[in-house]
Amino acid sequence: MPDLLLELRSEEIPARMQRKAAGDLRKMLTDGLVEAGLTYEAAREYWTPRRLTLDIRGLTARSKDVSEEIKGPSTSAPEQAIQGFLRKAGLASIAEAHVHSDPKKGDFYVAHISKPGRAAEKIIAELVPGIIRNFPWPKSMRWGPASAKPGSLRWVRPLQSILCTFGPETEEPVVVDFEIDGIRSGNVTYGHRFHAPDAITVRRFDDYVSKLEAAKVVLDADRRKEIILADARNLAFANGLDLVEDDGLLEEVSGLVEWPVVLMGEFEEAFLAIPAEVIRLTIRANQKCFVTRPQGVDDALSNRFILTANIEAKDGGKEIAHGNGKVVRARLSDALYFWTTDQGDLPDLDQLEASAEKFGLDLKKPLDQRMARLDHLAVTFHAKLGTQGERVERIAQLAEELAPIVGADPALARRAAVLAKADLTTEVVGEFPELQGAIGRKYALLQGEHASVAAAIEEHYKPQGPSDRVPSDPVSITVALADKLDTLAGFWAIDEKPTGSKDPYALRRAALGVVRIILENRIRLSLGVAIAATVASALAAYERFGEGVESRGVVTMLDSRIREYKGASQLLSEAGLISRLLKGGLANANSETFGSADQEREFFDGQRMMELEASLSPFVADLVAFFHDRLKVYLRDQGARHDLIDAVITPQSDDLLQIVRRVEALGSFLDTEDGKNLLAGTKRAANILAAEEKKKTAVAETVEPALFREDTEKLLFAAVNQAEKQAGEAIQNDDFSGALLALSVLREPVDSFFEHVLVNDEDLSVRANRLALLARIRAATGQVADFSKIAG
Repeated sequence: MPDLLLELRSEEIPARMQRKAAGDLRKMLTDGLVEAGLTYEAAREYWTPRRLTLDIRGLTARSKDVSEEIKGPSTSAPEQAIQGFLRKAGLASIAEAHVHSDPKKGDFYVAHISKPGRAAEKIIAELVPGIIRNFPWPKSMRWGPASAKPGSLRWVRPLQSILCTFGPETEEPVVVDFEIDGIRSGNVTYGHRFHAPDAITVRRFDDYVSKLEAAKVVLDADRRKEIILADARNLAFANGLDLVEDDGLLEEVSGLVEWPVVLMGEFEEAFLAIPAEVIRLTIRANQKCFVTRPQGVDDALSNRFILTANIEAKDGGKEIAHGNGKVVRARLSDALYFWTTDQGDLPDLDQLEASAEKFGLDLKKPLDQRMARLDHLAVTFHAKLGTQGERVERIAQLAEELAPIVGADPALARRAAVLAKADLTTEVVGEFPELQGAIGRKYALLQGEHASVAAAIEEHYKPQGPSDRVPSDPVSITVALADKLDTLAGFWAIDEKPTGSKDPYALRRAALGVVRIILENRIRLSLGVAIAATVASALAAYERFGEGVESRGVVTMLDSRIREYKGASQLLSEAGLISRLLKGGLANANSETFGSADQEREFFDGQRMMELEASLSPFVADLVAFFHDRLKVYLRDQGARHDLIDAVITPQSDDLLQIVRRVEALGSFLDTEDGKNLLAGTKRAANILAAEEKKKTAVAETVEPALFREDTEKLLFAAVNQAEKQAGEAIQNDDFSGALLALSVLREPVDSFFEHVLVNDEDLSVRANRLALLARIRAATGQVADFSKIAG
C-alpha cells in the first residue's frame, strides 16, 4: 500500500511549540483522511527547529465507492417538506428521487445516492492547504507583499517550502500537487542552513531521512536528545565532572538544533560563592546550558558548563564556547549582585520598626528585614483578603495552634510561618520567581535559623502537583497546612470558588495538597475544626489593625453578626470565643489576647454563640464537602472502590485519615464471606425500612422485647445490642476492623430473622416493632458505613 510523506519547512519553529505542532499536524491530517474514506496502517510525526514532518504508512490509494439511500417524506407531503428532502439529499428536483411503497405508510420518496471513490492524491491535495491555513499555532505571523492582502497565509514563521510525495514502495512516488499563497508542493527539501543549504530531491521517507542526515539534519527529536545527553555526559566525565541532568532543558535544547554539537564553557570560580540554585537557573534561563559538578559531589557545582551548538565550527567550537562564557559571566555578575545585596541591610530600616515589633522580628537579620519590608509596603495578597503581612499573621497564628496536633514545636512553627513569605522581597526572587521558598531556606540557614524553620520556608509550598512530594518535617507540615487552609478559607469566604474547569487560584491543588499531607503523614485532624480556627485567626488578625477597621476577606462571612457588636474588644473577644468553641482539640486561645472571661460572658451569651455557630456552620460544611471531592479523586487514583468511599463519607466526616481507615477496613471485610453475607442482609433490612418509611408506615421509637413472637427476633435483638456496643467501643479506639468484626456476629441472626419472620405482620404494633428492629440494624452498621450505598 502507498505511503505519504509530508514536510512543512519554515524559517523557524519555537522549541516550546514543536512537539505539540507536530502532534496537531498528525491528528488533523489523519482525521481528515479517515473522514474522507481512507484508511492507514501507521502514522508518526517528526520535528526540528525548521520543519514539521509526517510519515503515514499503508494509506489506501482510493476511497471506496459509497451507495446509500436517503428516505424522504410521503408523496403527498407539503412542498416545504419535499424541498427540505431535496436539500438534504442534494437532488436538483423531485424527478431525481424514486418512489417506494409501504403497505402501511403508503408511497414515499427515496433518494439513491452513489458517490464514486476518489484518488488519495486528490483528497490529500484538498486537505493539506486547509490544514495549513487553519493550523492552531498559539502565535502566527504574515510576511512579504502578500501579507497586505485579506486572507493571506499565517504561519508561526515564514513558510518556505512544502514537500509532499505519495506512492507504494515498489513504484516511483508522485508529487501531490497543490499550491498555497504561491508556495507549490514538490519533492524538494533543504538540509542544514549553514552546512548543506542546497536543494535535496527525495522520493519517500527512508531516503528523506538518510539524505537529511547527510545534510547535517537529525530529524528525530528523541534521537537528538540521546545524542546531546550522551555527548554531554561523556564530555563532563572526560573533564572529571558529572553532568547535572535536566529533562526540561534537554527537551528545549533538542528543539533549538538540527545538528547537535556539544561543547564545554567555563566561568570564574569566584562566582561559585553564589548559591548553586541561582547559578543553575541563571545559566539555564539565559544561555540554555547545563551545569556540572565535581564527580561524586551532590551539593556543589563546578565552574564548567555544557552548551549545545548547531554547527561544527572549524576551530572545534572554541569561539562559540568563549562567547557563551562571556555572556554567562555577565549574567552571573548580575546574580552575584542580587545575592550580596540580599545579605546587606535595607536602606529603609528605620521605617520597619513597627512591622518588626508586630511580628517579633530581629532587624539585625537580613531575612527578618525582608519580612518587615513585606509588611511595611502593604503588598496586596488579594483586594478582598488584605495584604501579605495580614495573611502571614493569620498563617502564623494558625500554625501555632496546629503545631501540637502535628507534633511540631509551636514556637518553631510560628517562626517558620512568619518568615515563609519573606524572600518574596529579595532581589534573587525578584529575578527568579521560581526560586521562592528555596532561596528563603538558603537565607534562613545563613542567618542561623533552626533547620526545621529553614526547611519549612521552602517546603510549605509543597506539594505543587500530584507527583510532587509532600513535606514530612513536623514544622513544614504545620506551615504547609496553615498556608493552604488560609488560602481555601479566604477564597471560599469571598465566594471565589472553582467553577467547572476554571480554578484561577489553584484551590483544587491546595485542597489536594492538604489531603495528601494529612494522609501521607498519617495525621489526625478535624478539618471542620481547623477551618473554624482559620476563620477565628482571621478575625483576630484583622483586629490588630485598629478599631473601626472595615470588615473584609474572611470577616465578610460573619458580617451580619459582627456588625451587631460595637467596638474592637467585642470583635476580638468574639474571635477567641469562636476559636475555643469550635476548634476543639486545637490549642486554647490566649486569654490575654482574646479578653477576659467577664468580657466573654458580657458580650457572648449562649444565644449569641449559637447564632454565630449557625452562621459559620454552612461555610465550614461547604468547604469540607470540597475536601471530600478531592479525597474521592485521590482515593480512586489509589485504587479504592467508589461505592465504599461514598458509603463511608458523610457530610459530618471531617477526619480524612479516619475516612481512609474506614474504607480500608470495609474493603477487607467485604472480601470475606461474613462480609458479603452481612452486606446482603443489611441492605435487605435497609431497603425494607426505606420502603416502609416512604409509605409513612409507623416505626416504633424503641424495640419492645415484649412484642417478640419468634425466637429469631429475640436472638437478633440480643445480637444487635451486643454488636452495637462492641462496634461503638472499637470505633472509639479507631479500630474499624474490630468494629466490623463485632458487626459480623449479626450475619447469622439477620439471615435467620428474614428466613422465619414476616416483617409486615398484620398486627400493626408487631409490624412497627419489627421495623424498629431493622432500624437498629441500620443504626448499628451505620456506625461504620452506609451499607445501602455499597454495590453487591
